[in-house]
Amino acid sequence: MARWEGKSKGTVAGYKIFVFFIRFAGVRSAYFILNFVAAYYFVFLKQSNRAIYYYFRKRLGYSAFKSRRMVFRSYYTFGQTIIDKVAISSGLSDRFTFEFDGIEILQALLAEQQGAVLISAHIGNFEIAEHFFGQLDLNFRINQVTTDLEHSAIKEYLESISKKPSVRTILIKEDLSHIFEINAALARAELVCFTGDRFVEGTRHLTGNLLGEDAHFPAGPFLIASRLNVPVVFVYVMKQSDTHYHLYARRSQASRRDPEGVLEEYTKSLSAMLERYPLQWFNYFDFWAKQ
Repeated sequence: MARWEGKSKGTVAGYKIFVFFIRFAGVRSAYFILNFVAAYYFVFLKQSNRAIYYYFRKRLGYSAFKSRRMVFRSYYTFGQTIIDKVAISSGLSDRFTFEFDGIEILQALLAEQQGAVLISAHIGNFEIAEHFFGQLDLNFRINQVTTDLEHSAIKEYLESISKKPSVRTILIKEDLSHIFEINAALARAELVCFTGDRFVEGTRHLTGNLLGEDAHFPAGPFLIASRLNVPVVFVYVMKQSDTHYHLYARRSQASRRDPEGVLEEYTKSLSAMLERYPLQWFNYFDFWAKQ
């Protein structure tokens, strides 16, 4: 089975095609083209198919027939979130509605002029979170901690067509200088966001239980979150319908210097999200592989 290699599939050319249809024919036309893209993935991406089928069949307990059907729908839903992200970033946010659950947690942080560590996942569409904040006049600066491999040409292209300043990127470096950037951002009362559900082979990890099976998680986000004297908030932006999104924010209650405690709370919150939004799990590799 395939393991995550530190970067995601896709090409700039593919994104440009969707941007063309969004701008000149609308979001729903791009959704229509997406049927063919999802069908291609469903037919030809055998390793990804096996990984996501395992998620539906073994972790969520769906029937074999339903699991196969959900594989195609998963690709389609993933494509929708990408199209929505491009549309919203290009100035079409008025075509979408937003709902908030736990936003008072972030409002309190802003009122206290306090930075925070946000931990999200490769589910839903967290990258449009700044547009949620704009709806409520939450003047937060978001810093996304990521690897060099994930800081791709696709991200640069999306930033180039965005009408709003993009989320600031903090690249993880071997000399650990990113730690100073994280501390500086928090000192400025900014938000520092990690994704806690992917680790690269050979890097430090923690083991946690997700949907009834142990899996490996990157140690970095949970070690940093537990050691810094700032609030830790789990945040997810989930697609509820074609044009409606729902933001969830939950504050961690784990003790300081307890990374395993933060991880346990995270996996519980992540499991709850996946049970509510099963199609929005976008890790197309052998996530629960035995080591």
